[in-house]
Amino acid sequence: MGRVPNVTRADAQAALRNPLAFIAARWTPDPRTVRRAALTALVMSVVIVVTGGAVRLTGSGLGCPTWPKCTDDSLTTTSEMGLHGVIEFGNRLLTYVLCAAVGWAIVAARSQKPYRRSLTLLGWTQFWIVMGNAVLGGIVVLVGLNPYTVAAHFLLSSALIAVATVMWQRTREGDAGPRPLVGKAVVQLVWFLVAASVLLIAVGTVVTGAGPHAGDSSEVARMPVDWEAVAKLHAVLAWIVVTLTFALWFVLKAVDAPKGPLARTRELFLILLAQGAIGYVQYFTDLPEVLVGAHMFGSCVMWIWVLRVLLSLRERPEETAPQPSPVPAQEPATSASIAGPR
Repeated sequence: MGRVPNVTRADAQAALRNPLAFIAARWTPDPRTVRRAALTALVMSVVIVVTGGAVRLTGSGLGCPTWPKCTDDSLTTTSEMGLHGVIEFGNRLLTYVLCAAVGWAIVAARSQKPYRRSLTLLGWTQFWIVMGNAVLGGIVVLVGLNPYTVAAHFLLSSALIAVATVMWQRTREGDAGPRPLVGKAVVQLVWFLVAASVLLIAVGTVVTGAGPHAGDSSEVARMPVDWEAVAKLHAVLAWIVVTLTFALWFVLKAVDAPKGPLARTRELFLILLAQGAIGYVQYFTDLPEVLVGAHMFGSCVMWIWVLRVLLSLRERPEETAPQPSPVPAQEPATSASIAGPR
């Protein structure tokens, strides 16, 4: 074992003042470590959505009837609360795991050399979204699973996935300015695809808010709309997203685009087909819980790949250090007086 360095009083004070700077001064992570940290945060942001869906689909939304405690008298679940309490409280505990994953991503990004401020800011953005969503999750419980707050809870989770995806992508890029790989018309088509995907996810939350899975076995308010009509609108939007994806793939093939955008678009198309198949099966089989959970997971994967398609349209190479300007050569002196002493 190596010798453990002595920590002086000044070191301890510096660590208390700015722990991230203290760690960064003593640790330089490998680039693969930074990428893995960002990927871990992204995976956990998907896991927390899926487990949150499991809470709703098992009717455990009010397994812990209050917040921030589980009950008025207990911070944790009790045996009297049964399986619903365990499921709800377990999902709350996973929030701490998510915080740890995001914290690791922040520390790794802050400690990377050279320091990349944009990467660290993406990590902190995830942290504040997690904090805001934790508070919103508590409000969801306090208002008895109001469907509008549940929808907002899911949409904020989708925002977290978006930021985590961008950070993961940025860990594999440099800090030079983005250089487009395709024309402006293709970029505009992809932005239409992104907008349609956002609308698809938003309408999906309305289907959830009006559908039969209220999140608890007790009487829970639902959105006052016909959920089957909204589900059909959701299906129409899904076909629009599929059509835009196929059109994008066709255009990229026609203009002989680089392999990156083509591969991401092809992957997105396959994901959409699988997601559509799950959606239709669950609709015609009266929404079994397992398929609804799989559809929620597919929604997260689809959203990640839509963003990956968007981010694949440009590249950001490593930033190169500016070259020093050449010093102009001096004219040879024409006399001894001009040349000076030898």
